[in-house]
This record gives sequence, C-alpha cells and structure tokens, in this order.
Amino acid sequence: MSAATLAAPGGGGAAAPAGQAYLSGLPLVLATVVLGLGSFVNILDMSIANVSIPTIAGDLGVSYTQGTWVITSYAVSEAIMMPLTGWLAQRFGQVRLFVMATLLFTLASVLCGIAPNFPVLIAARVLQGVFGASMVPLSQSLLTSLYPPHRRGVALGLWSMTTVLAPIVGPLTGGWLTEALSWHWVFLINLPFGLCVALASWNLLRHRETPRRKTPVDYVGLALLAVGVGALQIVLDKGNELDWFNSGEVIALGCVSFVAIAFFIAWELTDAHPVVELRLFGRRNFLVGSICMLLGSMAFFGTVVLIPLWLQTFQGYTSLWAAKVVSFGGVFALMLGPVVGANIHRVDARAVATFGFIVFALVAFWSSGFTPDVDYWTVALSRLMMGIGISCFFLPIITINLSGLHPSQIASASGLSSFMRNLGSSFGTAIMVSLWDHEATVHHADMVAHVTDFDPAAIDYLASLRAAGLSAEQALAALDNTIRGQAFLMATDDVLFVSGVVLLCLIIPIWLARPPFTVRAGGGH
Repeated sequence: MSAATLAAPGGGGAAAPAGQAYLSGLPLVLATVVLGLGSFVNILDMSIANVSIPTIAGDLGVSYTQGTWVITSYAVSEAIMMPLTGWLAQRFGQVRLFVMATLLFTLASVLCGIAPNFPVLIAARVLQGVFGASMVPLSQSLLTSLYPPHRRGVALGLWSMTTVLAPIVGPLTGGWLTEALSWHWVFLINLPFGLCVALASWNLLRHRETPRRKTPVDYVGLALLAVGVGALQIVLDKGNELDWFNSGEVIALGCVSFVAIAFFIAWELTDAHPVVELRLFGRRNFLVGSICMLLGSMAFFGTVVLIPLWLQTFQGYTSLWAAKVVSFGGVFALMLGPVVGANIHRVDARAVATFGFIVFALVAFWSSGFTPDVDYWTVALSRLMMGIGISCFFLPIITINLSGLHPSQIASASGLSSFMRNLGSSFGTAIMVSLWDHEATVHHADMVAHVTDFDPAAIDYLASLRAAGLSAEQALAALDNTIRGQAFLMATDDVLFVSGVVLLCLIIPIWLARPPFTVRAGGGH
C-alpha cells in the first residue's frame, strides 16, 4: 500500500493486515454490525443501570449516592485497564483479544445479574470493567482496518454512533427491563448479545489476526495507575458524603492519589515498555483531542446520569418514563452520525466540533431554566435538541485525536482515547451527582431560613395541609418535602448550567489542533 493511499482523507484507522485485502460486500456489512454491536454493548453498560439506580439502591439497602457506585466502579475499572489494550493486542493478537474480552465481559455480566448483595454487585461490575476494557478500542481498530482509506470516515461515523447512542439507549433499555422484569435483567441481557458477538467476530475475522509478539508488562505502572485513579475516584464518590477535606479519610486518599499519579507519570516517561504511552500526549492533536474528550464526556455523561435520577426521585417518573425522556437524545444522533462520518474529511473537524459544543451548551442553558411544573415534552424536547450537539462533537474529537498517527499506534491511541472517555464518564458522574447534592443542600438551607412564623405563604400552606386532615407534624414534614423537591430542582438547573459552560469553554482548545486530520503514512503494508 502506498504512502499516498494511507494519507487519504478520512484515514482514521489502522491499515489492513499485511497481504490481506480490505473486506467488501456482505462480509464487510456483517463484520461492521458485529464489531459495532460489541462496542455498543460495552458502552451501553455505562448507562443501562442509570435509571435503575434508585431501584437497585432500595432493593439492596443503600443510599442513592452509594448506588451510583454501580456506574463509577464499572467506568473507572475499565478506564484503568484500557491503556493495556495495545500491549495485550501485541501479546494475543487483536482478533483473539477481542473475542476473549467479549466472553469474559459476558461472564462478569451474568455475575452482576445474580449478585445477592451490593458488595458482590460492585465486585462483579469491577470485573466487567477489567475484562471488557479492550472491547471498545479494539472494535474501532479492527473496524477501520476493514475499510479502504477513502471510506474510513464512514466507518468511524458508524462506529461513533455506538459511542453516542449507547449511553442514550441504555437508560431506555434499563428502564423497560427494570419495570417489566427486574433490575437483574439489566445485566443478564448481555448474555445472548455477548455470545453472538464473540462467535460471529471469530468466524468472520480469525483469518485476519494481527502479528503477535511478547513484550514485558509494566506491572509497576499498572499498579500506580490503579492506585492513583482508584483513590481519586473514591474521593470524588465519597467526598460530599464525608464533607470533603474536613475528613481525614478524604485527605489521606487525596494524598495517595496525588503521589501515585505523580510517580506514575515519572515512571511511564522513563520505562522502556510503559503501560500507557504518555509520549502520545506530546503530539498536539492527540493532546487537544484527549482534553476535549475528557471534559466533554464529563459534561455529557454527568447529565445522562443526573436527569433520570432527578426525574425519578423528585418528579414522580417511573424508571421507564425517565428513560423515555433521555432516549430522545438518540434520535438526531442516529440520523446524523453516518452523515457526519461520511463528510468529516470534507469539512474542518474543528468547525464541526465547535458547532456541537455550541448546540449542547445552548440547550443546557435553556434546560437550566426548568421550573417545578416542567412537563414531559419540554424535558424530552431538550434531550432531542441536545442530540444534535452530541452527534457533532464525539466523531470530530476522535478524528482529531487519531490524526497524524502511524497505523501501528492506532490500537494504543484508541485505548488511551477510550481511557479518557471512561475517565470523563466516571469522574463526571461522581462530580455532577456530588455537585447536585451539595447545591440542593445549600438551596434547601436558604429556603428554610425564609420560612418563619411570620411568612404568609408558609402560614397559608400549612393551614391548607391542616385543613386537609394532616397533623402539625405531618404538615411540617410535607412542607419540608416540598422545599426539598424545589431545592433539588434548583440544583439540577445549576448542574445543567455548569455542563453548558464546560462545553462552551472547549471551543478554545479545539482550535489549537492543526490540520490535516488524517493518519500518517506507514510502511510495510
């Protein structure tokens, strides 16, 4: 393959294996569907349990803030293991590793579904993340290797739909399964799909296995990464509950995280076989793409978790109806994903991303004005419009992130890019829920301070409750519950506003990327 071919517009993936032609016809269609489904199922598990958190928390006897560990434990464990994708792919081959990861991920899903208590569920979710970490970056790397360079934009567009749709379809699927069956099926549903993906991908791609070679594993780097990121995630998850840095536990974990991450960076930059190729961050486009992926994922996934949580807890929605609201965000994502992918090489990826950031931010600002009487269709319309923004910033960021890389670097870069996305989703979930809880406490205290024996509104409201037959204590409890609902609504508005600001701020760094946004030529193919 010539250098000119590899540098063709839209070259967003790896080259075809040596001596092998690109796929075409029915085999290409089937392979695209199978690899896309593998990525979809994996990313789906980040959000499928979102609307089930109140049900799971109540069933297993934990608070809703502890219940969010079901989401973050999976995301952070997967994020820690994702940088190993490049090393594991060299050791076992990309096709074999993808099949192995899918089967083990499916087994861990079954363990989640039969978990008898909360600690076992969290342990099984960690295993899900560890085993399934290679699925998403490998699906991207394998998929782009099936397409000729001039069609890789379409391939990336189809693949990016899994990144956008899965977090949106997840709540709808989870809500229906929780309401129609039980929350256990939120995880057990992976069994047929996982087995189908593993079997089909092996039959279709086993003859396209990549070369294998044994390289030393960086155990020190992996341990430092696990300790640093794991401790930081616990700080974010439990910080609000423990009053942040007024807690000795939070301070200790924060120090452990800081020291571990500092040593990790120093170690990885000097080790001969690093678990994370930090030198990729020395490339301007990769650094810009990674920063935007991290912060964009924090804003996006944070709101995907928060909206259904608020709707169920304070607006009286069932898990299914909360999921229906969130699912509207997938309509335009489904329609625009292939269009953006097919034309990404014809337009400036920075301009497309900027458009996505602006739309997301404007919708977030509009949503931050929700009032207590906000109806179903207003919330659903806001999710529908936000889908336009979402579909226009993930693919351009991926394109910028991988631009200029040698084909041999794609697997490692995809793993590191997915690591940043997962880190953003886990950190975003923890930070947004913590901010939501904190802001609600502040608003609650502020409103209660204005409720006195001389407040006509409060006096009239309590009188109406007493007239309805409530006791004095019951009337006060009802008043407090009303205030609490108002406080969490105001907190929801605050978080939506913050997410909009974050996305708007990303317009500045995205323009620091430099075209052309293509894969650099590589030899040997």
